[in-house]
Amino acid sequence: MKILLIEDDALLLHGVQKALVQQQYCCDVAQSIKEARRYVLEDYDLIILDLGLPDGDGLTLLKQWRQQGSAQPVLILTARDSLDDRVKGLDLGADDYLIKPFALAELLARIRALMRRRFEKAENVLQFGALRLDMNQNQVWLQEQELTLTRMEYAILRRLMLHAGKTVQRERLQQDLYDWNDEIGSNTLEVYIHHLRRKLGADSIKTVRGEGYRLEAKSE
Repeated sequence: MKILLIEDDALLLHGVQKALVQQQYCCDVAQSIKEARRYVLEDYDLIILDLGLPDGDGLTLLKQWRQQGSAQPVLILTARDSLDDRVKGLDLGADDYLIKPFALAELLARIRALMRRRFEKAENVLQFGALRLDMNQNQVWLQEQELTLTRMEYAILRRLMLHAGKTVQRERLQQDLYDWNDEIGSNTLEVYIHHLRRKLGADSIKTVRGEGYRLEAKSE
């Protein structure tokens, strides 16, 4: 499991990194926002974020990540202990907030809890190429950009992603539309497939004549 630790206090940084490595975590470190931005594009299981960084506020970095569609768990580790800071951090998308000074045992316990939640959620997240669909939140991202889909478009895409790379029968997709109890015309499915192609890319969904449709991977 891979963790990014962002902390400007060198002594604390290396102490926490050593403890994480001893727990069999792979841990990269950054001491500034500039360094963190170079790392954060990688696929980390958890980010530990200090707020008082030398080149800016960690909350600004957190806000940018969430606006870009990043769903990586973030644990704020900071000396800021005011209620306002804690509320702001959590509202901006942090998953946990631990105040310095802290007990190492508590930090490790919080990390384990966040990891458990991450992998429980992962079971309901579909990934195919650069496309990601969260069945818990009914959200879709393409190359980390969140897409706005209608409920019908979402229903079709969800079915295609559940069978990504395989042909989904036309009748199965039509049934997903009927499940909304809306009036479905003879060409309704084709209309929504057309809309999805406009949002995902013209070659994203292939028509398999006489059978149905197949989702094609879009490279990162």
